[in-house]
Amino acid sequence: MNAVGQRKWDDGLIARRAAAEGGAGGEPGGGEDGSGGGSKGPGRDPRDGGGEGAALKVRLDALRDLLGLSATRLDPPVVAEAGRVLAEAAARQRLSSRHTVIAIAGATGSGKSTLINALAGVPVSETGLRRPTTAAPIACAWSEGAAGLLDRLGIPGRLCRRPLAGGDGDEALRGLVLVDLPDHDSALTAHRDQVDRVLGLVDGVIWVVDPEKYADAALHERYLRPLAGHAEVTFVVLNQIDRLLGDTTDQVLDDLRRLLDEDGVALGEHGEPGATVLALSALTGEGLPELREALGTFVRGHQAATRRLSADVDAAATRLRPVYVGEGRPGLGERSREDFTARLAVAVGAAAAGEAAERAWRRNAGRACGTPWLRLWRWYERLRTPGAGGGEPAGSAPLEEEPTARQRVEHAVRVVAEEAAHGLPAPWAQAVREAAARGARGLPEALDELAADARAPRPGGKGDGTAGGKPGGTAGGTVGGKPGGGAAGAAGAAGKRAGGKAGGRPGGLPPRPAWWPVAVLSQASMTLLQVFGALWLAGQIAGVLEPRLLPPVLVMLAGIVGGPLVEWACVAAARGPARRYGQETERRLREAAAGCGRAMVLDPIATELMRYREVREQYATVSGGRLTTR
Repeated sequence: MNAVGQRKWDDGLIARRAAAEGGAGGEPGGGEDGSGGGSKGPGRDPRDGGGEGAALKVRLDALRDLLGLSATRLDPPVVAEAGRVLAEAAARQRLSSRHTVIAIAGATGSGKSTLINALAGVPVSETGLRRPTTAAPIACAWSEGAAGLLDRLGIPGRLCRRPLAGGDGDEALRGLVLVDLPDHDSALTAHRDQVDRVLGLVDGVIWVVDPEKYADAALHERYLRPLAGHAEVTFVVLNQIDRLLGDTTDQVLDDLRRLLDEDGVALGEHGEPGATVLALSALTGEGLPELREALGTFVRGHQAATRRLSADVDAAATRLRPVYVGEGRPGLGERSREDFTARLAVAVGAAAAGEAAERAWRRNAGRACGTPWLRLWRWYERLRTPGAGGGEPAGSAPLEEEPTARQRVEHAVRVVAEEAAHGLPAPWAQAVREAAARGARGLPEALDELAADARAPRPGGKGDGTAGGKPGGTAGGTVGGKPGGGAAGAAGAAGKRAGGKAGGRPGGLPPRPAWWPVAVLSQASMTLLQVFGALWLAGQIAGVLEPRLLPPVLVMLAGIVGGPLVEWACVAAARGPARRYGQETERRLREAAAGCGRAMVLDPIATELMRYREVREQYATVSGGRLTTR
């Protein structure tokens, strides 16, 4: 036996009581997440029927809402088991609350039938050496009105007996319905199935054990341990103590309590709620009055059904815990959102588009403010070089002109979905991943359209935030026109808003600042000086004008030197605005890509996380505690 087995039987009870007292001032539930308390909180008055019934109703309603919110995300067996608890609770609450149905269960030869006969005072169930003696459940009712309960158990009226003295019988047990079950260790499978079925429907159970089989592994592993949460509606009776000598009864009883404590069955001693453990002899009647008194107190409280159903809800909450409570802090943080936006910006080529826009701005400035001879030479070079009409060197494929990398987009979606699903229970993590995958189906195409729109040449607008006659539009605004419905339309609207704020269009000609006309006029003046000086000099050479070489040469030199100087000054002045224009273009494309990603991926993920928070709040109510919403 290990160290745990060598401790006294009540060590676990003392530890539980100490933990309960330490957490008595906190929230219901006792555990860190408030899910462990259920209906067995310390210090509860067993007679507080109204409070228990109201609390049970709230928990059942929460369980019903919980299944309604999450049925499509859970496996059918999980939903069916929780639905069975709801169905059985509804069926029991429709029947008599004045009656308490208690099953007497035990192994072969433990004396179940002898015990029920002793309690009733009449031969209710057949006894004898032939096994199995009890082949079908037999009931004994101490008052009228239990027909509906017996029908629910599948016990016909011919198998229902009345106790001694007829009528209501013993007044102390008025409302009690005892059911003698077949042996739980019967060799016949039908008998064991009958035991399992009835145990799932009764309000309480009396487990009858004998000195030889009280430690039977089949009893503890198949019944007592799984039903440990039903301790408040459980009686464990050590029968046949007339066969024990001296203080052997106390030793066996202590060992039985130790085994129950190891099974997790709370013992109802020292004023604590839990199972009642008694020793008696149904044959001699020793200890029978104590059992009768305990049953009378149990029945008169009229709360056995409520406590049984509360224990069933506790068990259902325990089984549902893995699908509603995860580890860590599930959710999507701001950093994850920013990383996702950054990945989309890389995929759409926002930085490359900004660099291209800056080059275009500077190139446009050079064309507008350059000398006519230099512009004529560039025009001639473009004619000589096929494919270079856009001003870029032939044979080069700028990065910003590459289509959006689908692999990068898919990777970004996978990463953000995994970060959002981290810490979620498996069904909800899968729902988050599926929502992200559905939203990402049209995301690469939407980003491709953004990038293509950023490269598309359109008529240049003025510095008023218009391009091609449209106010501040971007390709994001066109995404909504694609087939695909709400997500794509929302992405398009987000892209349009981003473009409208920034003004201008990435692919159009850059807006011209106010000083450009002055620069163009200055450059035209320098050109006129060159032409005037050339004509002056030509007139002197032709003899039309008086020969004075220096003045025309100075005029021509002023025009020849002044033109490049004006162009250089314009190029220097254009660096700052060009850089800002490129940054604005990059920011605009980043915002448009972020709008697409938010509408098509992040918003569906946020919706799933919100739904999970809702069901988790409902689960907190079902479990009898209060879970912290992340």
